[in-house]
Amino acid sequence: MFGFLRAFSRKPALRPPLHSAEWDGRALTLTFAADVGQVALDLDGVFFSAAHPDDERRVRFVFAFTPSGHLALDVLPRRGRDGTPLLARPWRLTLGRPGLAAAPAAAPLPLAPPGAVEHCVPFGLDVGAIEVAIVVPVYNAPALVERCLDAVLAHTSGRARLIVIDDASPDPAVAPLLARYAGREGIEVLRNEANHGFTATANRGIAAAGRADVVLLNADTEVGPHWLTGLRRAAYSADDVATATAVSDNAGAFSVPELEQANALPAGWPADAAARALWQQAGLAYPQLPTGNGFCLYIRRAVLDAVGALDEAAFPQGYGEENDFCQRAARHGLRHVIAGNVLVRHARSQSFGEERRRVLGEAGMAVLRARWPDYERDVGASLFSFERRVLDWRVRRAFAASAPPRPRLLWVGANAPDWPDAELWVLRAVGARNELVFDGRVVAVNLWHADTPETSYRALWDWLQVYAIERLVVPARTESAAEILCRLLAIPVAEVAVPFAPTARAALAAVEPALRTFAE
Repeated sequence: MFGFLRAFSRKPALRPPLHSAEWDGRALTLTFAADVGQVALDLDGVFFSAAHPDDERRVRFVFAFTPSGHLALDVLPRRGRDGTPLLARPWRLTLGRPGLAAAPAAAPLPLAPPGAVEHCVPFGLDVGAIEVAIVVPVYNAPALVERCLDAVLAHTSGRARLIVIDDASPDPAVAPLLARYAGREGIEVLRNEANHGFTATANRGIAAAGRADVVLLNADTEVGPHWLTGLRRAAYSADDVATATAVSDNAGAFSVPELEQANALPAGWPADAAARALWQQAGLAYPQLPTGNGFCLYIRRAVLDAVGALDEAAFPQGYGEENDFCQRAARHGLRHVIAGNVLVRHARSQSFGEERRRVLGEAGMAVLRARWPDYERDVGASLFSFERRVLDWRVRRAFAASAPPRPRLLWVGANAPDWPDAELWVLRAVGARNELVFDGRVVAVNLWHADTPETSYRALWDWLQVYAIERLVVPARTESAAEILCRLLAIPVAEVAVPFAPTARAALAAVEPALRTFAE
């Protein structure tokens, strides 16, 4: 037995030209005996990052936090991203603990929230009540417009209205298409008598939104489950956040998992399944960039008040207007985050075509360079941040799953019913502990203190966000603490017919007046 343990703990042999390796608990430093070119690092069997050795043939990979949510990391360096492994088998590293060991042959653990970067909405903020106007400028491409609007109507919750503006589309199919949506509750269809260009049309929508926050949404996009809830939460994760942008299969620097590429969704998965995979697995790291992207850009109304609208004179057809707006917001000390758990598909260049898009993009960049000479440098400095590499890696891992994910539901108490078409998570009380359980495994715990119940409410508040709960299921409509918190976070509540009541901690069903007042 002791011989086996010694064999497991022994540092594995290095393959030439790898000369030495050191893990200090935060950084992995590799030194080579010969030139190797680019060195890539696989994490849990999935590509994570790549770098070139310095003049002393050393390369260093630093971990600001654990990308998988687990302290143990299985790493394998390679010659280039898809090249020859530099080890016979992966190493097992533990964050915060120096030393290398051979990784066991067991399969990697499921992704867990990266605890060091949880950016939950502040406790009690009623994000579901924040009014949002979704502004969709339209120019031709009626089939994509229809797909966009139908997806918005299918997947939008909370206080939201839809403002669709036809910028004098010459395609005769656009007008009758939009007429089908006009007059529906919560939908306003406007039309420019002459073509004003994208930016002026977007500004008209911003003005029509009144005092609401605004989402600028391209008409060639397709949103998925929880898209607006995710953007709201990202935008209100901190007071200094100005905008939140979704990620996409095809949106330049906001493409995942490969930047500046058109990314295919997993074979056989519908778009909604891919969006749900990111909702559940991408985490709340919220990488930052000096700009958002107008294909799906959430803007807080207070920021519009402080900064003003888009500059339609300098960017009449778009292609740079949101970058300029975001730079103006940055002057006020505000930040722009990527909502990595919100996936929005993007057809791209359907209205103007690739060549006109290229010309407009070059013209817009020339204005940006003149106004904001540090813009490109700042983008380059943040584009490959650790948080962004973690996001892309988590998307690669999520998309490598053998089957698409199921909806994630929460049951409070005992006697949880069978739910074959969903992941059923359970919140239960065991003595003085509140436990969050999935598939028989306790994934999170907090202690109940009768004199300070708000502590447990705060824990549940965070769990609802961190573990991407999509719906609360209850046996009867009782205004419990769990229901109040779900309502504030725009999580739907579904009633199921069962002949028993949950027996979870009574305090989660008997809400203190203070909590009820606070929530309302």
